[in-house]
Order: sequence, then structure tokens, then C-alpha cells
Amino acid sequence: MNAVQALATVLIARPSVTPEDAGCLDLIGGILQALGFSLERIDSGSVSNPVSNLWARRGNAAPLVCFAGHTDVVPAGPIEQWQSNPFTPTVRDGLLYGRGAADMKSSLAAFVVAVERFIRKNEQHSGSIAFLLTSDEEGDATDGTVKVVETLQARNERIDYCIVGEPTSSEKLGDTIKNGRRGSLSATLTVRGIQGHIAYPEKVRNPIHQAIPALAELAATHWDDGNEYFPATSFQVSNIHAGTGATNVVPGTLEVLFNFRFSTASTVESLQSRVHAILDRHDLEYDIRWTVGANPFLTPHGKLVTAMELAIQEATGISPALSTTGGTSDGRFITAISSEIAEFGPINDSSHKIDEHVRTADLEPLAACYEGVLKRLLI
Repeated sequence: MNAVQALATVLIARPSVTPEDAGCLDLIGGILQALGFSLERIDSGSVSNPVSNLWARRGNAAPLVCFAGHTDVVPAGPIEQWQSNPFTPTVRDGLLYGRGAADMKSSLAAFVVAVERFIRKNEQHSGSIAFLLTSDEEGDATDGTVKVVETLQARNERIDYCIVGEPTSSEKLGDTIKNGRRGSLSATLTVRGIQGHIAYPEKVRNPIHQAIPALAELAATHWDDGNEYFPATSFQVSNIHAGTGATNVVPGTLEVLFNFRFSTASTVESLQSRVHAILDRHDLEYDIRWTVGANPFLTPHGKLVTAMELAIQEATGISPALSTTGGTSDGRFITAISSEIAEFGPINDSSHKIDEHVRTADLEPLAACYEGVLKRLLI
């Protein structure tokens, strides 16, 4: 068993279902402290919902290269459907199974091993290395990375280059780097009508009938063209609810949930303005509650992306593609203190699924990729 697999196995065995950390940060922190890192716990949350956060740093000089990730995992789901216990790491046919194997305990293990090897070879390296780790990424994400970022902001501490260990590879390790993420804007739309007996249409105002043309226009609207890094902004309705349950009652309200996944070609304000214009044009009586889940961020070709591309090519022989697809990540918070953020990790196919796994043959090359990035940025 190689060093990355050994550490990943220990981490996977800890049932750190969000927001639990299950001692993962203490384990990682102990290794980092022995390497000369100073440790700072920035725990948050409440007594009933405690969140564990670690900021570890070695050195005070610029540039600062930070490895960011999370120790928490999603619930295992029906354990009886797993071929082996999700918190008993098991190797079968060259695959390491366990909850968090892909997302993202293998990346955490590869981070640590890569840094350990880099320091051993380059004890007097330039710049600084840091770890930003949380147990609140898979859950509400309100007391994790965002709290660490706020702490760093308050003392004007910035990250020059941030590597997030999300599982980004598609079919082979190294085929995809996420150099940005789309924004997420959600809304709860309530359309008001007049409730009444369905047999007396002259006495009611059906909010369903009124809303349908507006929803059709929203669904057909072309919001933007995206750009060279982002696909066009998408609008999707996720839920519609109205009615009392009776077949002879026109409802008084209609509730619609919808979401934008948007590129840097649009802004929160521009999307909100256009939605209101469409709803107003259809003369609806409505309320709308907006929630900004994330703003889009982008790291174009620069030192970090180039270093990551070269390191991946050296370790795997693959030339990675740049992508901004997928959901949100904690990179959305780190943008407040870092202008260059890139995400890279193992194959994403089994993340959050029953029998989550990684290829054992990918673990050492993954560490080599991270070490190669350090070599190109700090030597």
C-alpha cells in the first residue's frame, strides 16, 4: 500500500458525515505540525451543529500556495446496498471503496503526502504553503470555509494560489481542471390570485393560468451566450405547487421554485431585473424571494493554471481540458482572498453514490500532480 492510499484509508474509516469531522483535522494537523506548520483552529457553528475548521501555514513569505478541501462527507444512504461498509475502506479489483473516497479524502491524503515530499526535497523553498480545511462543505456551508476566509480577510491575509481538491477528472485522472464555476441564483416566486369555486370562473382569478405564459417566456428566454470558458446561462424550474388538494377549488396562490446557473457574462442584478420585467409585463400580482448561492468565478490562464497543466502532463501524460461545469464549490468563498483558484482531483463518477470509490493506481500520480504544482510555483 502506497503512502497516499494508507492515509486515505485512515481518513475514509472516520465517519465524518457533515458537519462531523471525526478527528480528521487532528490527524492531518498532527502530520502538518511535524512538518513545521503552525496550526490555527477556527471552529464555528453551534453546540448542536459544531463545525471544525483548520488553517495551517508554513512560512510567512509570498507567494502563498494553499491547498483547500473538506473532511466532511455526505450520508452513506442505505448501507445494505453497499458491497462493503462505507466506513470500512475496502480494495476490490484495483478500486478503493468507501464514503469520501472520491469526494474528497483521497485528495486530502494526496495533498499531505505531496507537501511532505516537497518539503523533504526543498526544505528552504521560497514562499509559503497553507491548508484551509473544513467539515462544512457538504452541508449548509455557512460555518466552514466562509468563516476561515472572514478571519483571514480581517487581518489582510491573502492567498496567491489556491488548489481545491474537488474530484474534477472525468474519465481519466488528469483530463479535467476546473478553472472556474458558474454562479447559482435561486428564487421562490409566489403568484397571487383569488381562490374560489371552480364552477364560478367569473368570481376567481386563477394564478396558475396567469403564471403559465410568464413561465413559458422565462423558460424560452436567451439570457446570454456565455464566453470562452463558460456555457450560456441556464434557467430551470425545479418545483411548482398550487391547490388545496380538492378538484373543485381554484387556488389562491401558486409557488414556483427556479434557479439560474449563470456565467460571468451575466450578473445577479441583470438576471433579477430581467425576470421582474417579464413578470411585470404579464401583469402578475407576485412576490419573489431571491437567494444567491454563489457568484461565478474564473481563473484564466496564468501561473496557477499553467503550473497545474504542466504538472498533470508530467505525472499522467495527459493534457487536461479546462472546464467550469458542475455545481458550486468552496472556491466561491475563497475568491474573496485569492485571484487564482483551480480545482483538481480524482475521477468524479462515483461521488455521492453507493459504492463510492477511486482507482488505487491514481493515488500516487495524484500526489505527484500536487507536488509538481508546488515545484513550479515555489522553486
